[in-house]
Amino acid sequence: MNKTFTLILIVVALALAGYNVTLLNVEAILEGDSLIACIGILASLCAVVLLLIYHTSKRIADKIN
Repeated sequence: MNKTFTLILIVVALALAGYNVTLLNVEAILEGDSLIACIGILASLCAVVLLLIYHTSKRIADKIN
């Protein structure tokens, strides 16, 4: 993956997390659709972290080579 594609995936994951934030019901966070939205937010943020780790490792590998 190149840098542009990684950045696009990060933006998509952040947009998905933002959309899931709009689905949250603050009165009942862990019930019904809010629980699904919480899981979606956590999954999106995990994807962002993994993509950032991948990007950092790719930069390190490029410096070594």
